[in-house]
Amino acid sequence: MSNYDKVKIVVVGDSGVGKTSAVYLICNNQPLTSTAWTVGASLEVKLHEYKEGTPQQKSYFVDLWDIGGSSSHENTRPVFYNGVNGIILVHDLNNRKSEVNLHRWIMEILNRDSGKGNQSSDEDFDPEQFAGSSHIPIFVIGTKADTGDGVRQRSALSRATSIADECGADEIFINCLDIKAFAPGSTSAVKLSRFFDRVIERRFHPDHSHSYYDRRKLWPQAPRIFSDE
Repeated sequence: MSNYDKVKIVVVGDSGVGKTSAVYLICNNQPLTSTAWTVGASLEVKLHEYKEGTPQQKSYFVDLWDIGGSSSHENTRPVFYNGVNGIILVHDLNNRKSEVNLHRWIMEILNRDSGKGNQSSDEDFDPEQFAGSSHIPIFVIGTKADTGDGVRQRSALSRATSIADECGADEIFINCLDIKAFAPGSTSAVKLSRFFDRVIERRFHPDHSHSYYDRRKLWPQAPRIFSDE
């Protein structure tokens, strides 16, 4: 295998939201036909072309660490957060609570060295720490967009403030069984590629990281209040 530079991205979210299926689809361009609960973590690798089509194009390995969401593994998960360069948050469009819980998943990663872990509450989450281009890049995926409830919630979420807005992150809604979900040129593929570029740029080209837009500057009036409603 070629000796490419690589970045580490952790994929987190509640159990059953479709993290494993999403990661497999991203890395293999085809749906995962059978799934099992992830124990600890599993790793998939994707070869990504940084700034594809430009003179700066370069190949990198993107290591996607699918982190098991079971509460029984809460105390052992922090070991997988060492050296993380990016975060993908996954929630189920049919399960509003799984989106609300993404605040705690972020805090678990950020508090990995404090021993506080997933004991963090929504009140500990401060959107201000994600302002600007220096914070760790975040990407949000809403799964199960093919179901009736998922389609309705996808429409509602597109008009509402979400954790993506709070973190200045891109968000996509996908059906993990759709082989065309990340078809070249699709909105989902373009947003994901841009996220990978940002992770790589922050890791290997920090002097250029300011070139990425800050969504909070584009939508300065976005509310910062969230609730379980």
